[in-house]
Amino acid sequence: MYTVIKRMEISASHSLSLSYPSKCENLHGHNWIITVYCRSKELDECGMVVDFSKIKKIVKEQMDHRHLNEVFSFNPTAENIAHWVCEQVPHCFKVEVRESEGNTVIYEKD
Repeated sequence: MYTVIKRMEISASHSLSLSYPSKCENLHGHNWIITVYCRSKELDECGMVVDFSKIKKIVKEQMDHRHLNEVFSFNPTAENIAHWVCEQVPHCFKVEVRESEGNTVIYEKD
């Protein structure tokens, strides 16, 4: 089994739609750290699980220096972002999204 891990930093803003009062309902930004985990038993014709640059392109083109509420049709929580990234990247089974030093979300496929 091969595992590829790609870690990226992006800058993006968002505001959350919540069912309770929170300062996160206001426009704010993060320097997000997104770590993508991909796994495969076999390599492609280039000898890779997935090219690191493909992972970077998928994530950064959609999210870096963007207002995430304008990019996504869903509430851009760290949890929803982690799930979205996992669905976009080939062979992805796990994504970590870190909003700040103390706030990290992990999404893993069953």
